[in-house]
Amino acid sequence: MQSNSLNSKKMKLVIDDALLILIMATLACCGLIYEYLLSHYSARILGSVETVIYAIIGIMIVSMGLGAFAAKKIKDAFQGFVILELTVALIGCSATLFIASVIGFSQTLPQIIADTYQIPNDVLLKGDFLASITWFSINLPYVFAFILGFLIGMEIPLIARIRETIYGHHLAHNAGTIYGADYIGAGVGAAIWVLFMLNIEISQAAALTASLNLIAGFIFLVRFKQYLRHKVKLIIGHLVLAVFIVLIFVSGGHWQKQMQNMLYLDKVVYQTQTPYQNLVFTERLLGGGYEPIYNFYINGRLQFSSLDEYIYHEFLVHPAMQASARHDNILIIGGGDGLALREVQKWNPSHVTLIDLDPNLIALFKTPETFLPPHLSDKIERLTQDSFNQPGVKVINDDAFIAIDRLLANKQSFDTIIVDLPDPSHPDLNKVYSVNFYYRLKHLLSGDGVIVVQSTSPFHAQSAFISIGKTLQEAGFNTEQYHQNVPSFGEWGWTIASKSGQKPSQRLTQFNQVEVPTKWLTLPLLKGAFVFNKDFYADKDKIKINFLGTNALYQYHQKAWEVETEFSN
Repeated sequence: MQSNSLNSKKMKLVIDDALLILIMATLACCGLIYEYLLSHYSARILGSVETVIYAIIGIMIVSMGLGAFAAKKIKDAFQGFVILELTVALIGCSATLFIASVIGFSQTLPQIIADTYQIPNDVLLKGDFLASITWFSINLPYVFAFILGFLIGMEIPLIARIRETIYGHHLAHNAGTIYGADYIGAGVGAAIWVLFMLNIEISQAAALTASLNLIAGFIFLVRFKQYLRHKVKLIIGHLVLAVFIVLIFVSGGHWQKQMQNMLYLDKVVYQTQTPYQNLVFTERLLGGGYEPIYNFYINGRLQFSSLDEYIYHEFLVHPAMQASARHDNILIIGGGDGLALREVQKWNPSHVTLIDLDPNLIALFKTPETFLPPHLSDKIERLTQDSFNQPGVKVINDDAFIAIDRLLANKQSFDTIIVDLPDPSHPDLNKVYSVNFYYRLKHLLSGDGVIVVQSTSPFHAQSAFISIGKTLQEAGFNTEQYHQNVPSFGEWGWTIASKSGQKPSQRLTQFNQVEVPTKWLTLPLLKGAFVFNKDFYADKDKIKINFLGTNALYQYHQKAWEVETEFSN
């Protein structure tokens, strides 16, 4: 009889221990998802994607260590653990909503003050008080990263103490068992994030993760209730938080979009999240019978405005096309909005190959009527002129750095190459501005062809602009640079180069006019665009070439725009 009682007690210990290990793995899964979720969301709203992601994850790891030290201050491990999971679930599910609300408020407060005191619209309100609020809102993601990391760091020490309390003695392999469950759980969390949560609303991802915390805490409460005090209050807390999490899952996306809309100067009329990026269209109503202005943003960065996109795209495409000997086979890298493709098609090419990573972005501009409200869809169709659906267009959805190797393997050759990629604002983009990338493009370009690369702002990011030119030259091209003011962006620049023979500007002197219809570009205007202000290239020799792995261009770009942001604030 005594033997049966001992066996029963041992079985209970085994079940309790297995439950604790499973709970620990679940919490580790949640912890990693919170890291990814907060860093992903913060990068989306703050820009500087890689910098923000690394900073958020780094802060959370350090604060987890501090939390582990602080856990010893909790006297009752059982009671503390249940309350801890309630707190983590609450903060985890509401952090992004709170961040969006504060940032939205900080963006709209200057306008509220201006309207209240009838301050003219052209006066920018950025005084000490407003600057402090803006600074706080921008750094709020890091505050939440620290708080969440600190709380998550308490979980392992508390579980370790709880296991030893249940067993009634010190466990020799306690730490190893718990850390094993932690690592495995974190791996599962990474898989869930990549395979599932990247494809849903950020608020829904947060709610689902918080629900796992809540369920783990509730199971712990039920199983180990004999160790707990105030059980009724704890159960009520779980029920109230469950209702809150359901509300966030159902309505959080709408609330968050309302808050995020405040980040834009104009009304947000369409917003979606792809596995790669956040896409937003805004609308500005002008009245007086004038057509609205539509702006398109990727991860909070303006990509084009319907007001003046033709200036940018005409300067991007037509200088290279006119300087090329032939216009039969064209390669566009980037340009997923189809606007550069529209300009290329004015030259009646036989084949155009376009490489862009995001198939959802391509689909948005290829069949806008499927995704966009009718008035916006009509505008996009008029802008793109149905460029993706014209004969001879081939779209490759892949990382350009990899895709061009397949083109080389197939021995393809292009008369003109147009590189319309985003600015090198994080290391992953830095590689497609490297000598290695340009050298391989050189082998894709026909002997009398021309390549053009969008090259950021020569005014705001002068060193980055010059570095792009030097990098293309290092790859073996005859390189020149030119610039033009695009009102929505300010002063903008491009790098153009030939593989052999005359430089592009010399080739353009043979013509009297641009040989296709344009709205803005003229040949005299283009010839003047190759001229820069006095001493613009004075420090050219000090500017580094961007070799693969050096991140030189990324660092120039980051430094330039950080200085610009500080100056504007």
